[in-house]
Amino acid sequence: MRLHRPPPGLLLDAAIGTVALALVLGSAFTRDGPAPLPGQVAAAVAACAALVLRRRHPVSVLLLTLLLTSLSGALGDSGGPVFVAFIVALYTTAAEGRLPAAIVLAVIAILGMILRGSGSAQGQGESAVLVAGWLVAVLAVGGVAWNRRAYLAAVEQRVAEAERGREADGRRRVTEERMRIARELHDVLAHNISMINVRAGAALFQLTGGPRRDDPGLRAELTDTLTVIRDAGRDAGRELRATLGVLRQADEADPTAPAPGLARLPDLVDTAGRAGLRVRTTVEGAGPRVPAEVDLAAFRIVQEALTNVARHARTEEATVRIRVDAGDLHIRVENTGAAPAGGSGYGIRGMRERAAALGGDLRAGPCGDGTFRVLARLPLREHA
Repeated sequence: MRLHRPPPGLLLDAAIGTVALALVLGSAFTRDGPAPLPGQVAAAVAACAALVLRRRHPVSVLLLTLLLTSLSGALGDSGGPVFVAFIVALYTTAAEGRLPAAIVLAVIAILGMILRGSGSAQGQGESAVLVAGWLVAVLAVGGVAWNRRAYLAAVEQRVAEAERGREADGRRRVTEERMRIARELHDVLAHNISMINVRAGAALFQLTGGPRRDDPGLRAELTDTLTVIRDAGRDAGRELRATLGVLRQADEADPTAPAPGLARLPDLVDTAGRAGLRVRTTVEGAGPRVPAEVDLAAFRIVQEALTNVARHARTEEATVRIRVDAGDLHIRVENTGAAPAGGSGYGIRGMRERAAALGGDLRAGPCGDGTFRVLARLPLREHA
């Protein structure tokens, strides 16, 4: 059989009620004078029993103990013994954050004691001051307890919110890192594979249906094509190993694998030239040293732009212009023939994401003169 546990604090409240009842009855039966009446005993028992519910219904229990204290006094007693239960209920009401209700009922208790008091006016005043002092002290202690609990609850809430914020930030960082890895792998593989695809398609056309399939000089051209394909495949493998090496060294203090940058722009142009694409480059402006992340992004943008020209454009020429001006690195890549036919890949979107990640921007699209142009701006000051 499954046993049901009592609500938290119920046993403690029951213990407090029992102790209060022992104090009340002990005070009533041991003092000098007549024995307490049955009604007074019943009022004491009811007031102390109500303390079991003091946490769940603090204001109701406080009001009940005040009424029972008044009833005990109306039966011929000052209500002093039952007043112990009222003090406990008053503290609980203040400690549960119901301070206005506790103050109102405390004032009512003081006024009631003054109105039904006996003896001289001086004696009543002294008694009222003494009781008021006790009640103010109880309210103060209860208010401090409530403020401490509220402070601890606020601290716990802030800690929980901070933990949720860290988890959300961790998920965001994981997503950003996954997107960065996807862009890097796309740029590493797409360029060289596109070169391989272009040259392999041209060679296949010459072998199967081209007008020069019986030309004796075709053998030399095919040999050159296969050499380009081999070198492009080797370059792709090398860059892929370098990229994976950087990912493996992500937890190391100083990764040793170098990242590609604009210093390798001649190699990129040479690779495109061996694939049949003539590229003219212009670099303007001495400028400051280009930060590593900007250098990598610039190289990848140029690489992807040339890949798009080789794959989609009906031309064999392209121009690349790199310019440093007013703290920004400007990139301009355009083909001199017809505009690319477009595609559904991730190349242009990846270039835009690279620029945006560094605080820059990128525009790509056809122009009125029949060219396709890529314009990128990468800020240098923010990453210096």
